[in-house]
Amino acid sequence: MRVSKVCLAIAVAWTACVAMNAQAGSGSQSSSSKATQPQVKKVAAPYTDPTSGVAMYKAYCASCHGAEGRGDGPAAPALKTPPTDLTRLAAGNGGKFPDAHVVQVIKGDVTTAAHGNKDMPVWGPVFLGMGQRSTAQVQLRISNLVKYLESIQQK
Repeated sequence: MRVSKVCLAIAVAWTACVAMNAQAGSGSQSSSSKATQPQVKKVAAPYTDPTSGVAMYKAYCASCHGAEGRGDGPAAPALKTPPTDLTRLAAGNGGKFPDAHVVQVIKGDVTTAAHGNKDMPVWGPVFLGMGQRSTAQVQLRISNLVKYLESIQQK
């Protein structure tokens, strides 16, 4: 149980710490050296109401994807792969919001270049830890987050 809590703490910290590092930068640089990639510091993700897709988006997604979901969050410059413009998911899927695929990405069932492989943080395990291992609460969180993402699609 101790190991899973440590892993959970590391996973939940990813988004918040990338945002803080992107704003603060890291270390000193000589005038002849190129800017270095900011280092990620580990911090715990805040608990949010599982019924509020908006609150979860702001707490867990906006640092990378931006306040409006356009991929321009404060942590975006620190990422190797630019964050997806979440307002264009339906447009990239023939006008239909790909809700099943979005669920899979959030849970970590499929990998994306930006979210990394199974060794990188994904939200399914984080939500499971927040809900005291309740799969029903994980499903509620993901469902409400997906509904919010669907609501911000460009027409």
